[in-house]
Amino acid sequence: MKPIKKAILPVAGLGTRMLPAAKTTPKEMLPVVDRPLIHYVLAEARAAGIEHFVLVTGRGKGAMEDYFDHAVELEATLQAKGKDEMLNSLLADLPKEGEISYVRQMAPLGLGHAVWCARHIIGDEPFAVLLPDVLTTGPTACMAQAVAAYHTLGGNILVVEPVPDHMTHNYGVIAPQSRDGRVIKMSGMVEKPPQGTAPSNLAVLGRYILQPEIFDILAERERGAGGEIQLTDAMAKLMQSQSFHALDYEGESFDCGDRLGWLRANVAFALNNPDLAPAFRAIVTELMDGSPD
Repeated sequence: MKPIKKAILPVAGLGTRMLPAAKTTPKEMLPVVDRPLIHYVLAEARAAGIEHFVLVTGRGKGAMEDYFDHAVELEATLQAKGKDEMLNSLLADLPKEGEISYVRQMAPLGLGHAVWCARHIIGDEPFAVLLPDVLTTGPTACMAQAVAAYHTLGGNILVVEPVPDHMTHNYGVIAPQSRDGRVIKMSGMVEKPPQGTAPSNLAVLGRYILQPEIFDILAERERGAGGEIQLTDAMAKLMQSQSFHALDYEGESFDCGDRLGWLRANVAFALNNPDLAPAFRAIVTELMDGSPD
């Protein structure tokens, strides 16, 4: 069983649900408390033992490349002013040389196409996919939980979490075959099933471990929902020849591609920050007390 050492982060999306903020700022660079979304997701991947990160970018996404690079003038200014703690914090968060690769998705043809664009860097080995507009919390990193499941089960792993029945039509939903604790053997999956037809209430979260044979299926460029090359469709085909398990992970997710989800993440992460929580909690209480019912 080959280890999971590479991850694909598709970051070429336009972020239309976050307009107008995402008009000039990539949605992945929108801050949650004091750092951008992409920072949290890359840190989650690193905590799972990932060593190489492939960012699939598009037009207007150069800010991410700058973020994961040295800011020479800023670093020199901090050093000159003796702000060593702040400087060391910035340097500690920088990826090592060669840890990040950038691939251009030259047309918005869907998530499956974005993953396919990274095929030459991934090569013939299993890999992780992390959608960068989803943040997760938990006792251990979400992707680390998925990697641990992969080491036991092999094959392909999808992270899922329960959603209310009336919301299943907004997600990709798995069809469970059997369950052992948090691990679920899958018999299929449906992308955004019509309301009342979902095979379960377990929605795919945006964290995957996939085998490289998925690239051969994606290379067929078969169009699915919305006229796009859907990763869900390719996984459904691969399921005919390989095992797929879902992991009902221990933790909580935040959909930061949505305004309310992003606001919720900011509140939750601020309340979990020991330096900010007491004062921020007082601010939230004050605002709530003064708000209309």
